[in-house]
Amino acid sequence: MNSTTPLLSARELQVRFGGVLAVNNVSFDVQRGEVFTLIGPNGAGKTTVFNLISRIYTPTAGTLQFEGQHLNTVPPHRIAELGIARTFQNIELFEFATVLQNMLIGGHVHRKTGFVSELFFTGAARKAEVQAREDAERVIEFLDLQRYRDTLVAGLPYGVRKVVELARALCTRPKLLLLDEPSSGLNVEETDGMAFWIQDIKNVLGITVLMVEHDMTLVSKVSDRVLAMNQGETLALGTPREVQSDPSVIEAYLGSAEDMSFLRRPEPFVRERSR
Repeated sequence: MNSTTPLLSARELQVRFGGVLAVNNVSFDVQRGEVFTLIGPNGAGKTTVFNLISRIYTPTAGTLQFEGQHLNTVPPHRIAELGIARTFQNIELFEFATVLQNMLIGGHVHRKTGFVSELFFTGAARKAEVQAREDAERVIEFLDLQRYRDTLVAGLPYGVRKVVELARALCTRPKLLLLDEPSSGLNVEETDGMAFWIQDIKNVLGITVLMVEHDMTLVSKVSDRVLAMNQGETLALGTPREVQSDPSVIEAYLGSAEDMSFLRRPEPFVRERSR
């Protein structure tokens, strides 16, 4: 695959629910190794775009390509196999399973053993189990989840659950990670922590990130490019600074220019981490 070829390409996407046009002629490319963020007010169509990529919805018109392969007709259960993983705004975990068990479920997409092999736990099944556990342990170490490994999800604080959902997505070994409002429900400190992980996922793991987010401070810290949407259509596309200063974006949902002061791009974001 040519390195200049977009990892994900959307062309003239349109989604209609009855008489409601939820997404109208939206086009964008997500390049390898970047954090690309969709922003916009509630009802702008951001999550609908995510649902198109996840194949929860099928476009009324337009095309989606991932690594040059058309996604429009790919069944939803094959999306993870292609290398696309997703988290949700409302956490979707098995509450009465442990953190490790939830993560192993994420890695199940790569299991090639059949029913009989799993039933009798043959050598191939044992090898696959060892590989899955090694993958999960690497993610646990990466996200500093060691203390929670054997804890039931039901007993975890909300902020830790968000990280666990991120961990399960990483266990699928994605090439493209879809983050649906990763800071939703988090306090300021937890949001800063999420920013750390997003940057490390991109810079250390080399995973491309496509994000929907309302917290503009987080968007400015981690995003390479931003697509602003409103009422299902594209308003602006560019760097966080370019988009936040675009007159159509300001007029649509960010208020006057004075209201934009809190969106000034911060100093270079540096993380001191210990391993």
